[in-house]
Amino acid sequence: MKNFDDLKKKCLGCQKCELSKTRTNVVFEDGNRQAKIMLIGEAPGANEDETGLPFVGRAGKLLTKILTEHGIDREKDIYICNTVKCRPPENRVPTDFEKQQCREYLDSQIEYVNPRIIILCGMTAVKSMLDTKLSISKIRGKFFDGPNFSKMIPIFHPSYLLRNHSTEEGSPRFLTNQDIEKIKNELVSL
Repeated sequence: MKNFDDLKKKCLGCQKCELSKTRTNVVFEDGNRQAKIMLIGEAPGANEDETGLPFVGRAGKLLTKILTEHGIDREKDIYICNTVKCRPPENRVPTDFEKQQCREYLDSQIEYVNPRIIILCGMTAVKSMLDTKLSISKIRGKFFDGPNFSKMIPIFHPSYLLRNHSTEEGSPRFLTNQDIEKIKNELVSL
């Protein structure tokens, strides 16, 4: 692709898999294309499909709240995308085939943004970017080598946090707050 806008235009017209037949909107990106932090989620949900923006439903509102609490501005400090750009029916997990069809877009987004830190939000993003069979609870909060000398770090998906309200020490929300703080500290050291 010549530039980022060409990539986005190609993605918006994509028909490579069955998800293109059931989507309302392609959900390509949100945030700052020059950000040092990139967050990769799973796939659009109903609210995202409706608006064309990632993480705008209940989980997105929680994500924004958590980022804000740690001094990360969603519009300025982070670039957000998903492993697949169209909503799977009934919010099911994207298939390997669907992820493969969207991989060129994801890889190009990573290349164009060239982040220093890539947050892998949830297990689908982890499985897309890391060769591991370990559960997210075993690898969350740990840094892994990523593309273009970036560092990747898995975190719990905010939809999981919506089902686990506790903020007590050791809870998923407590651990996520620790992970976000770790990301901020790592960014300062880069």
